[in-house]
Amino acid sequence: MADSNPKSPSYYKRGNIEVWDFIRDQQLNYHLGNAIKYICRAGFKTEDPLADINKAIHYLENEREFLRNSSIRVQDLVQAAAWADDFLFESAAEFDR
Repeated sequence: MADSNPKSPSYYKRGNIEVWDFIRDQQLNYHLGNAIKYICRAGFKTEDPLADINKAIHYLENEREFLRNSSIRVQDLVQAAAWADDFLFESAAEFDR
């Protein structure tokens, strides 16, 4: 699966696989893929690995915030659906006489 692209920088390859091939293989979204990218290149692209670690953390925090907001919306939808189901069931019972 590893792409032998001669133009790919060495800091984006670990072992026998390119980082972007791993990201695709794992079907990671944009934020998680970028976090992996920065983690893998930390200490290899520049002499300051903390810059890349901080970028990875930034993408992970962004993904965490998105998931928190998404789960709140899903919970709201589930509650609304339960309310609607109860309401419709009670309303239907009135007409079932």
